[in-house]
Amino acid sequence: MNPTVDTLQAFSDAWNAHDVERLMSFMADDCIFHAVGGPDVLGRSFRGRDEVRAGFELAWKTFPDAAWLDPVHFVCGERGVTESTFRGTRADGVRIEARMVDVFTFAGGRIAVKNAFRKERIPAR
Repeated sequence: MNPTVDTLQAFSDAWNAHDVERLMSFMADDCIFHAVGGPDVLGRSFRGRDEVRAGFELAWKTFPDAAWLDPVHFVCGERGVTESTFRGTRADGVRIEARMVDVFTFAGGRIAVKNAFRKERIPAR
């Protein structure tokens, strides 16, 4: 069974609920998460369920009030896209609000790759 727009909406809902268990239920066993920032051309990559789980949890540790708002989803075969507005505040008070995109690759009805991209904006205080 291929994921649908409803699948991506449920995945988005899990992000906003800060529910890592529900998020991981969407992920393939050999999943990969490419975060929005990091040292490599793809940002920081987390590979496998344990690393991906830690990468997802890191988002909430960095931005305890993180929210992904106004999502728009698109699915075509084994690929999908979610466009949303990320909003969050770091512990030092820096706020980020920027439009972002997640590009998904599906395998066996689950998310095999989540590749995140976010607009670069000057942080607000």
